[in-house]
Amino acid sequence: KAENPDIVSLQEVDVNTARSGKINQAEIIARKLGMNFFFAKSIDHDGGDYGVCILSRFPVSETKIYHLTTLAGTKGEPRVMATARVQLKNGKYIRFGATHLDHLKDPSNREAQIEEINKIGTDETLPFIIAGDLNAETESGAIQKLDQVFSRTCIRCEPTFPVVKPDRTIDFIAFKKTDSFSIISHHVVQEHYASDHLPVVALLRF
Repeated sequence: KAENPDIVSLQEVDVNTARSGKINQAEIIARKLGMNFFFAKSIDHDGGDYGVCILSRFPVSETKIYHLTTLAGTKGEPRVMATARVQLKNGKYIRFGATHLDHLKDPSNREAQIEEINKIGTDETLPFIIAGDLNAETESGAIQKLDQVFSRTCIRCEPTFPVVKPDRTIDFIAFKKTDSFSIISHHVVQEHYASDHLPVVALLRF
């Protein structure tokens, strides 16, 4: 709330899981912020659902869940990307995506998932922003693939993980290279309460 964001990408959101007290985290956070929300389930967990969430101050429509590839034999957890069409206050529309990529040491799932996201971005006719925990550092093959289609809001990126004494950047905001966004600012928030990652905030002009 202090950051006053227009659109938010949340990862590791619990809906009706026992570990979170059988509450709908997506709905509660959205209500407390006065925002619209779209929750995208990735797996069953602890008697409820677990996934990613988009929060938006603006109206959302055309919500969709993309089930990203987990390669056979890798024992990777199923991953998704949630997307929504967002109508900005100037009347223009953009597409916004929230995702959380594979966390295994072997990068093959992440790279396959980025290739799918790149394909989705290439096919998208609206200006397209994605944000989330990509579980990949800036020099990794996955981020090099991402950079072929998307422009990150940071080049020399501040570390985002772990939350105490962070030493790597694995959380990113990016927009399609062909879109006419300009980056006004990018920063990492030193907030240690709610996550094991630090939040990332970018201000874009469109």
